Amino acid sequence: MANPPKLFTPISLGPITLPNRIMVSPMCQYSACEGNASQWHLVHLGSLAISGAGLLCLEATGVEPEGRITPGCLGLYSDANEAALDTVLKTLRATCSIPLAIQLSHAGRKGSSSAPWEGGGLIGESRGGWLPLAPSPMPQKPGEAAPREMTIADIERVVSAFAAAARRAQRLGFDVIELHMAHGYLMHQFLSPLANRRSDAYGGSLENRMRFPLEVFERVFAAAGSSMAVGVRISATDWVEGGWDVAQSITLCQKLESMGCAFLDVSTAGVSDLQKIPVGPGYQVPFAEEIKREVSIPVISVGLITQPRQAEEIVSTGKADMVALARAMLNNPRWPWTAAAELGGTVIAPKQYWRCLPAGPGTIFGEIIYGQR
Repeated sequence: MANPPKLFTPISLGPITLPNRIMVSPMCQYSACEGNASQWHLVHLGSLAISGAGLLCLEATGVEPEGRITPGCLGLYSDANEAALDTVLKTLRATCSIPLAIQLSHAGRKGSSSAPWEGGGLIGESRGGWLPLAPSPMPQKPGEAAPREMTIADIERVVSAFAAAARRAQRLGFDVIELHMAHGYLMHQFLSPLANRRSDAYGGSLENRMRFPLEVFERVFAAAGSSMAVGVRISATDWVEGGWDVAQSITLCQKLESMGCAFLDVSTAGVSDLQKIPVGPGYQVPFAEEIKREVSIPVISVGLITQPRQAEEIVSTGKADMVALARAMLNNPRWPWTAAAELGGTVIAPKQYWRCLPAGPGTIFGEIIYGQR
């Protein structure tokens, strides 16, 4: 029997073993109420949970109310938030076996925004928004009000909020926590010299700019316990001269690895509207490849990975250990089935759907013989 495609071989993230190397990326839905998951989340996540992917990651989830990107973003800072997510997870667990991750985040100066379909701009306090926090009082976009510079007490509170959310995630039974240090949100703001102009122990040198994100990781790793994998999503570059770059990212990733980080999810950009991004298929893969050469933990690549053979080439040639798909999964929630049929791989599919699985060069779920009265 021929060897299976690399994309459909198992991989371990710390204590968790995934059945294949396809991750459903966290994708904001802006459909929560006071941070509570809604019926939309049941439908959205239920569809993706039976995709055959190796890991499903929930959207960016705020660790305090002001940590949400929009008023419609998920939160995990209250008992009500936890209860609402418990309902979602119990439904998913009752119907499928896909490993589940949650992305814990704080939006920082990108908080109090309207949903993308409402323009995505800053919502002022007079219109029901809140005053965002940031490492420095620098607005995200020209013309917007400046955020409030975080005090040491604010920093300590937010670190504790991340740890508390991790304990809630552990109680809920998530397999994986991904800490969001990318896309211009709070931890990325501390890392990037474009957003961090502090002169205290949390600003200036690379060591100082990494201090807050590393404190968050340390507390979350301790709170999660030995049964959960804790990984990190980073932006490998700001795509702006003088900003955060891949060399600094490598230093951060090596430090995270030494602290017990289970995986690195490598994206880019998000901290500055001056970014110049050469968008194209797989445009972020080279950053994952460069970081992978410098660490020994699994590295995940993202960014316009849409075709099965493209994904297989990335993992089979060692550019990354996994791929994470977002828009491609929304367009085709059964993308892993299609990929397995095309490449000759095997996925887990619900028996209720066996009769609709696509044909291909290999069996994608094992040999099934259908009977019909």
